[in-house]
Amino acid sequence: MTAAATAAPSMSAAERTALRRQRVLGIIYLVVAAVIVLGFGTSVDPGVESTMVLQLGPTMVQVPNLVLPSATTAYLLGGVVAFAAAIQLTRGFGARTALMLALVTVAFIFAFLTWVAADQSMNLVGVLQSTIQRAVPIVFGALSGILCERSGVINIAIEGMLLSGAFVSAVVGSFTDSPWLGIGAAILTGIVLAALLAVLAIRYLVDQIVAGFVINILAVGLTSFLSVRWLQANPQLNTPPRLGVTPIPILSEIPIVGPILFSHSLFVYVMFGLVVAIHVGLFYTRWGLRVRSVGEHPKAADTVGINVLWVRYSNVLMGGAVAGLGGAYFTIGSTGGFEREMTAGRGFIGLAAMIFGGWNPFGGFLAGLVFGFADAIQARVSILAIPIPSEFLLMVPYIVTIIVVAGLVGRVRAPAADGKPYVKG
Repeated sequence: MTAAATAAPSMSAAERTALRRQRVLGIIYLVVAAVIVLGFGTSVDPGVESTMVLQLGPTMVQVPNLVLPSATTAYLLGGVVAFAAAIQLTRGFGARTALMLALVTVAFIFAFLTWVAADQSMNLVGVLQSTIQRAVPIVFGALSGILCERSGVINIAIEGMLLSGAFVSAVVGSFTDSPWLGIGAAILTGIVLAALLAVLAIRYLVDQIVAGFVINILAVGLTSFLSVRWLQANPQLNTPPRLGVTPIPILSEIPIVGPILFSHSLFVYVMFGLVVAIHVGLFYTRWGLRVRSVGEHPKAADTVGINVLWVRYSNVLMGGAVAGLGGAYFTIGSTGGFEREMTAGRGFIGLAAMIFGGWNPFGGFLAGLVFGFADAIQARVSILAIPIPSEFLLMVPYIVTIIVVAGLVGRVRAPAADGKPYVKG
């Protein structure tokens, strides 16, 4: 009997699981390296160059374009990823596993963009700016879910809240010719739907997932009916004023970073502020400690005098307000009009971002950027002469969602009392 055979039984279940994940991740890295070399390298003729435009509008300093040899760049990035795969298979990266996964992902994305831009150009700054814009409703959905689930209530109804907020903001904004009243109405709509969810889940102990899906079905059906029967007959009620881009003086003129971060509509700046405020509130304030204690162990929180039901009600209502605000982005911050089912599953993607981010506001924000980038890429690539079916490109954001959720099941931990009704004994 070999030493490896005798050592294997002595490994604990956790160690065997860690070793298995280490090897699986190493194999994934090898597959990524092969795709980069064979898919993005050998498919490009030698001598072809990719041009990355790093300028978007006037800035303090004119930034020259980044010109790269397409095939050589793919081979170099593929070699780096293959080297990372070898290390991952032999000894792993330990505490740096997440960092290395991020770096491999960035290498794959950059190799893909280089392949897309082969013998043509792509505005990289424009793609990153679009990433943030497309991430806005997803991040709002993730923040809504975090507020609810940190207190122990699952909110599957985010999609319905986004959709209802978009509809009401379009109608109210059109009728009053005020984007601010439209946004306020959207927030109020989200609160009303959240109150319905809270009463069903907290007061009447209805299964929270079922209650959320009921609200989603109600929102989709009602907005679709009113859109067909009412808005189409009264188009003047579907032309809300939009909040245009508001560049931040001086900051928006910083090369590369300025257009990406500081040249957006008010919704983007509010999103940045909410991410910081909710993170600080949850982890550095007395209110946050109470919310997290209710989400982890409501019985213990009750015994020290915390009103568990009030905390859950208030957090669900706040989550509804955030989701309603995210819905207003679709009409007042983006398209300028309501369309049937225009949220297109962004509420569910927001829930995936919440899980991907570990129920943490900053994690949810970064995860939202991942999904926003996938959405931005499919939009940009679809207008270029790339040999990829358009149907596949439209699937990209949802494929990323499935991969992320499937890959993280069992690796992240939800609040212990998440989804569990509390009955005061």
